[in-house]
Amino acid sequence: MDDCIIIGGGPAGLTAAIYLARFHLRVRLFDSGSSRAATIPCTRNHAGYPGGIPGVDLLLRMRRQAEEYGVVREAAAVSGIERAGETFAVAVGAERHEARTVLLATGVVNHRPAMDETMHRDAVQAGLIRYCPICDGYEVTDKRVGVIGTGDHGMREALFLRGYTRDVTLVAPGAAHELDASCQAKLDAAGIAHVDGPCGGFAIKDDRFAFDTAGGRLSFDSVYPAMGSHIRSELAVGAGARATAEGCLEVDDHQRTTISGLFAAGDVVKGLDQISHAMGEAGVAATAIRNLLAERAPLWR
Repeated sequence: MDDCIIIGGGPAGLTAAIYLARFHLRVRLFDSGSSRAATIPCTRNHAGYPGGIPGVDLLLRMRRQAEEYGVVREAAAVSGIERAGETFAVAVGAERHEARTVLLATGVVNHRPAMDETMHRDAVQAGLIRYCPICDGYEVTDKRVGVIGTGDHGMREALFLRGYTRDVTLVAPGAAHELDASCQAKLDAAGIAHVDGPCGGFAIKDDRFAFDTAGGRLSFDSVYPAMGSHIRSELAVGAGARATAEGCLEVDDHQRTTISGLFAAGDVVKGLDQISHAMGEAGVAATAIRNLLAERAPLWR
């Protein structure tokens, strides 16, 4: 019986693992290998790394740190969580692992424009496609930037990026009415160009990302897809935890879900898309898990 099973091997899951192992608890972490952090070419707003650090390198450092304290990490995907009294059964294929508590740190998946996977990967690595203006808006200062999105979400992302450059274009790939008069007025006031989609014919050419729109073929130094995301909360919801209409798990100030003993941290709770925020929530969750276990039985050595 593990003291805690962590589902998710990104910054939130690994931070919680380090905390819990240093509390002298038995920790098992399941990592499906799909952390968004691994796709970051270089994060430059994560404190403590002047010059930035690639996402894969950050995760590797965190894994090594967790292993120093005895965290058992398994490269596997969890298929289900079941509550059994005050404990949990976590299904991984045909196997079942028991734990006193569970922490879900499964994050989200960005919705992407329809394009070849290799092209998408190359464009992300080159900074031609970016998904987080909070993280890397600084890197597009005074550059030509495109935003692919509709409605309020696309408009808000374009307005946010206007703080970094005058040259912002919002491409609305859906029907024209999805960008209503109110959105268009705000974009016009900010000097943001807006054209209808659909988007297609994606290509990397001359260090730019180009594609077709209803207004002709456009190219940009960087493009931000503002198409929303899928929140990977199904495991907790399947176990009976409450979530918002968008799929974010409901938690209290200690990262406790509506099921006792089931915790959540990171973007599966609130899609802020910030490594530091996810790590902070993980530290709160890990401490709450330790205190819950201490209430049930002394943790004396």
